[in-house]
Amino acid sequence: MRLRRTLRNAAVFQTLFSIDAYAKWASSYPPHAHNALMRAEESAMRDLMPSLAGRVVLDLASGTGRYGIMARDAGARTVIALDNSPHMLAANPLAWRAGATTEAIPLASASVDIVLCGLALGHLSRLAPSMREIGRVLASGGAALISDIHPYLFLAEVKDQRAPQRTFTASDGKTYAVEHYPHGVESYLRAAEATNLRLDAVREPRSHEAPTTAPVAIVYRFIKANASDA
Repeated sequence: MRLRRTLRNAAVFQTLFSIDAYAKWASSYPPHAHNALMRAEESAMRDLMPSLAGRVVLDLASGTGRYGIMARDAGARTVIALDNSPHMLAANPLAWRAGATTEAIPLASASVDIVLCGLALGHLSRLAPSMREIGRVLASGGAALISDIHPYLFLAEVKDQRAPQRTFTASDGKTYAVEHYPHGVESYLRAAEATNLRLDAVREPRSHEAPTTAPVAIVYRFIKANASDA
């Protein structure tokens, strides 16, 4: 995944729905951080991640399994990988995997200890349905770690008529843009209001590799309130 700013007179990349983009991208999408933004994002995710040993972990929008593999290797008792792209799931090595959206998670309420959701919710125009589902499946005291591309990369005043895009190069050699909706911190907080998730920590990592001094990603840790606190 790259962020590219295209000038008005430069080539305009075709924007694909995420499901179509990942169908083209899956064959070359490795299950590890493979660019500067992802490395900065993953470092922040690890910084906020609780112990996964012995836990039931949901890798939501798992793709090829980056965070699920991390959870498995960290000693999680069960790792469940869900993604809406059959092409990405076909390349996912985790044993427990299934097709599902973030807005309709096919798991029982309070059945998961940890939710890991990396760089996925920005593909959605609405956060509330996914946040409700995350809050529903988390057990009391559980944690959800959710990362996104930093909204400042999209919402900062655009100069010289430049427009940022999330882009990738497919196996056909063409570069495409993936649909993306920038969500600010307040959007995540509003989406969490209808749940019993409370924001516990935020990280805004910068990348020493990327040509910007601004944060490139944002990572949220939400905690599911205990029943006695609700």
